[in-house]
Amino acid sequence: MFKGFLSIKQLPHLKCETGLKARLLLENDEAVEGCGFGAKGVKVGEVVFSTSMTGYTEALTDPSYAGQILVWTHPMVGCYGVPAEDHSYCGVPLNYESDRIQVDGFIVAELPPPNHHLSVCDLNKWLAKSNIPGMYRVDTRALVKKIRERGVMMGVLAVFSERDEVGWDVLEKKLRTAERYDSKDFTCRVSPKTAVVHEPLSKPVATISVLDCGLKYGILRWLLRYGFRIVRFPCWARPDQLLDGFQGIVISNGPGNPALLVNQIKTVREVAESGVPVLGICLGMQLLSIAFGAETYKLRYGHRGPNKGVVDMTTGRSYITTQNHGYAVDEQSLNEAAFMLWFKNIDDKSVEGVIHKKLPIIATQFHPEGGAGPHDTAWVFELFKKLVQNHGNS
Repeated sequence: MFKGFLSIKQLPHLKCETGLKARLLLENDEAVEGCGFGAKGVKVGEVVFSTSMTGYTEALTDPSYAGQILVWTHPMVGCYGVPAEDHSYCGVPLNYESDRIQVDGFIVAELPPPNHHLSVCDLNKWLAKSNIPGMYRVDTRALVKKIRERGVMMGVLAVFSERDEVGWDVLEKKLRTAERYDSKDFTCRVSPKTAVVHEPLSKPVATISVLDCGLKYGILRWLLRYGFRIVRFPCWARPDQLLDGFQGIVISNGPGNPALLVNQIKTVREVAESGVPVLGICLGMQLLSIAFGAETYKLRYGHRGPNKGVVDMTTGRSYITTQNHGYAVDEQSLNEAAFMLWFKNIDDKSVEGVIHKKLPIIATQFHPEGGAGPHDTAWVFELFKKLVQNHGNS
């Protein structure tokens, strides 16, 4: 039975199989109590939700979720456990989007035992090993309704044993004094510290660089499938590092407020103006747009999950995409920039893709590598490959 949204004084006593309890306090003073799993501890983050039914291992390891507490709307999470990392393509794990869990907390309705031939451990043990607190036996759909009504909020999640209870007053103080998600740069937290090289299975069609602000492994796998040799650089890489000897450049996805990334914006502008083909994805599209004079704004509750419809404004065709972003490019500001509108979100009409009017630059807000059923938009990588072959420097 779900305990729901109750005042702090009325929260009931719960009996939890894990021996852990959990409390969530939101900045609008909503208080939620449930059972805890994973690691004991207290984490503050922006509380967001995903509408996915499956793919929790991919979501938890997605660098774009850094600094956030993720709520999963599907009621049963953990059914297929946690797969082995050696299930891979070109050495890149198939069921992960990075080398570790990136979220600061995870909230689910129920936590069933796993049953899958690829599973090597359960969700509870994986979060505990990764030092990430989790919360279950919560009405997650009621929680999501609150977020949709008010918008994403800061929250504090505590997981503790019953004998070491964390009081609501402690959580309130921690939440009120915490730095807000919008004011923090998370890219250095999720970026590789040194350059990383990835080789395709056959002879490379070209060598490309990546400004890695939190690159998802799914993007990496698709680029490798298209025959690229890839060198991933840290998010603080200089323009000459990204340009020297490369036939194309990818500006990756990543977490946080794009307007804070002043140094990356300068770098992106310089490499984009070089004439080398550029592909921007998610945060990468935002950085490219800002670099050429556009502006971004924060969405009320973001686009996170599969089955997000977009329409190609150049052809009128619609596609189903996977998305994970909390910011969007202001369409009106594109009039002052060098880009034309490429894709638009079918639901809220936000910008989902841009094409530079003169330079070989394409960018999408959605994730073309995402497998929301069919791979509707994987052809974006094919288009980038053609740009590299036609325009890239040898």
